[in-house]
Amino acid sequence: MTSPLELRRSASPTAIVLTMASTVFLLALVQTLPVPALPQIGTQLGVSATTVGWVTTATMLAASALTPLLGRLGDVYGHKPVVLATLVVTLAGSALAASAHSIDLLIVGRALQGASFGLFPLAISVLRHELPAERLTGALAVTASTLGVGSGVALVATGLLTQGGADYRRIFWLCVVLTAVVLVLAFVTLPRRAGQGGRVDYVGAAVLGLGLVCLLLPISQGHEWGWGSAKVIGLFIASAVVLAGFLLLQSKLREPLVATSLLAHRPVAVTNLASFCVGFAMFSVFLGATYFVATPRGLAGFGFDASVLRTSVAFMLPGAVVSVLMGPIAGRLVGRIGARYVLLLASVIGLCALTALALLHTTSAEVVVALVVANAAIAIAYSAMPALLVANVAPHETGIANSINSIMRTVGGAIGSALVVTILTSDTLRHGLANGAVVILPAEGAYRIAFLTGAAFFAVAALLAGFGLRTSGRPLTPHEVEEDIALASAGEFATVSTSL
Repeated sequence: MTSPLELRRSASPTAIVLTMASTVFLLALVQTLPVPALPQIGTQLGVSATTVGWVTTATMLAASALTPLLGRLGDVYGHKPVVLATLVVTLAGSALAASAHSIDLLIVGRALQGASFGLFPLAISVLRHELPAERLTGALAVTASTLGVGSGVALVATGLLTQGGADYRRIFWLCVVLTAVVLVLAFVTLPRRAGQGGRVDYVGAAVLGLGLVCLLLPISQGHEWGWGSAKVIGLFIASAVVLAGFLLLQSKLREPLVATSLLAHRPVAVTNLASFCVGFAMFSVFLGATYFVATPRGLAGFGFDASVLRTSVAFMLPGAVVSVLMGPIAGRLVGRIGARYVLLLASVIGLCALTALALLHTTSAEVVVALVVANAAIAIAYSAMPALLVANVAPHETGIANSINSIMRTVGGAIGSALVVTILTSDTLRHGLANGAVVILPAEGAYRIAFLTGAAFFAVAALLAGFGLRTSGRPLTPHEVEEDIALASAGEFATVSTSL
């Protein structure tokens, strides 16, 4: 008779890792692809910069509401059907965005694409439940590192597909093709397992989603609405009230969406804060560097007059390539020295890279080297975080723990983007052209502050890893794997018994 452990290992671990890494790569691609093309989208659709900003805001808001719910649904009902349903929604959103000829439909499509953010916690849960212990640490690292890889590749792809003022819809057709490929991979590769049972707190998910929307909406739109406006302040207050109510609601439930003890557990809390910091630093790198290299040197005295294509290929592509290589290397490092020290190492490397970028950016070589090192640091840091969470949460909490971690990364990225834009617009230079027009560009000092701010967040992540985590993350032992199977089997038995 085949044992549960043998049955679980019947699927090819390599195929499962490839599929889960592909889903995470896809979500990073979906998140980043439109960012460099926003001005082009606004021009082609004839809408203002404020309106076109909703192309990214809608995705982020939908992601914040759906990610924790999808993570919990996967734990309760089984991961394969939830992964497939999430990919179907992402495919529908990609197709709508690719065929839309109005900003309204494009925003709706982007909101549907926000479901893809739930693929990260689902992927981590699948790996934990399907892989043998000796493969888990490396698989977690490779899968998580594709977050940085996908973002880097997205910047390059956008530059290639939209060069010469080409139709922006090409980037969304790329999403359609890749989502369809990943959907087929997931359908063929993932085994169908029963979930661990229990109930889904839909009310709690709705309250959490509302609180996160109230938080992220003013962060993303604050520079347009005014940081001191009644709308922004009111939403921040509403967010605080709703999220406090969510915590109170969760503390009173027997089967909460997020156990308050999980949020307060020191390793989990520290890992979430580190994810916030790295998310902030990542967007300060991508956003700040993209604007910096495009600055016309003849007017500002710095920058490289880079087109979107040159920005993508010459400045961003090397970092994306290095990120691809970092996943397996980071996995081995996590297995050898532990996730805590890998996170510490990555944060220190990121701190050095952004400090160098702030101080040394006269030549393109200096900028490219700094971006390559920063991309490597981001990929390594993201590789360590799932291992830290898996080592410190119960099997049935894997999905929701990684969902909250994803949300923290999203919030960090949103705040990073907003703060970088605010910094760059607070210190500007005005240049008059021969035709009488006036060009307003961020000053070089503003870029220095933006990059040093990202470096400061890497420094905080290093302090969290060095002093906030007392023990290092570790791979699960075979005994713990068997315990996970026993828990899963018990959950399946309980579900069948209840249905009978």
